[in-house]
Amino acid sequence: MRGIKTLAISTLLLLSQHSIADTLDNALALFDFAETSYPELLSPAAPEVQELQGFYLRHYTDTNIYLGVQGDNIWAFGEQLGPDLVYVGKLSDIISVDAADITDLNFSNRRPECSYYAENLFSSVRDLKRSMNFSGSVEITVEGDECIITTNSIPNHDFNDNSAVFATDVSEVEAEFRIPTEPAFAADTTAISLTTDNAVLLNGVKIDLLAAACFGVGDEKIGCNDIDQPWRFDPMSSNNNFGTDQHNAHTQPDGTYHYHGNPEALFEQAGINESPLVGFAADGFPIFGSYIEDGGQMRAVTSSYQLISGTRPSGADNPGGSYDGTYVDDYEYVANSGDLDECNGHSGSTPEAHNEIYHYHSTLTNGDGDLGFPYFPLCYKGVVNEDNYQTTDIGGLGPPPNGGSPPPRP
Repeated sequence: MRGIKTLAISTLLLLSQHSIADTLDNALALFDFAETSYPELLSPAAPEVQELQGFYLRHYTDTNIYLGVQGDNIWAFGEQLGPDLVYVGKLSDIISVDAADITDLNFSNRRPECSYYAENLFSSVRDLKRSMNFSGSVEITVEGDECIITTNSIPNHDFNDNSAVFATDVSEVEAEFRIPTEPAFAADTTAISLTTDNAVLLNGVKIDLLAAACFGVGDEKIGCNDIDQPWRFDPMSSNNNFGTDQHNAHTQPDGTYHYHGNPEALFEQAGINESPLVGFAADGFPIFGSYIEDGGQMRAVTSSYQLISGTRPSGADNPGGSYDGTYVDDYEYVANSGDLDECNGHSGSTPEAHNEIYHYHSTLTNGDGDLGFPYFPLCYKGVVNEDNYQTTDIGGLGPPPNGGSPPPRP
């Protein structure tokens, strides 16, 4: 056992100083270098790479030794070691790991396990209105049964274009999100809240779906912190002015940039290919983009929420007027009317997953010409540890004070 550990650690110490992370290209570089350095132990060279539960593995049949990479961790096992994995060490403790540039990158990986995305990432972007440069920073590591995403909340694309009216300037805001490597279904669904961030995307930007703005509460722009308060304004509705930029994002009071709708810069929008994984919800289940393959054709996945027909109740506590998408209460869930369930997810198999997995989608349209409410997970199917996704603010920000107001009451 000690010999195998020494082999693996020695191999890592000899590696040149370049990016090594849990991506296939880097795993191949690691395996190939180890085989060249220790052909007597790792033979025959270049066996097929296996993917198993978040690991990249190579099995060397002559010696029955396995070497595996999972996130920032190196493991080994084989006949000499017994049936259990032997932990070798962390790549980042042994070598210098360079960050990968994801500026304006369209993601393409469809693997559902968070461990496949372990890497240090950076971006060089610009606040367009303020003509200021920013550096985005995201670190994804694997610790035990959790993936940890540490971010400064700066996206990997330019932001704050001329269409935006941000209430506060974008700032670097350090945040940490912990994702279970094996998410588990809960006995009951859990609604998203105003006190827990809904999800984090691979570029380190969070989703905060709900606005803290409701009909009849204060100035109807902020302060609606009661999750049960009806007639909450939908930031994505064209009837409202929440000052979002072309990426369907804006800022919280502390300057945190966050999405309310489809993160268009993160995946190809023409629907040519099935959309990749773009992030993880607070319960650990993955979030994919908007396009799926259906009978050999690509199309946008559809939610099962529809606008309620008729007019809203009126009076002192109700806005009246037609159900037109101004409020999240303008929609109702109609089971099986679209592809997705009440949480905006479904189970399905992918070649990358090797089995059926539950996952959420970013939705574009439900076929009725609207924006695809609820856009992201509206509830969680899995077990949620609220400490892992704790927000620094109480609820999302409402419309900017000088960027327009909610529509007048009918």
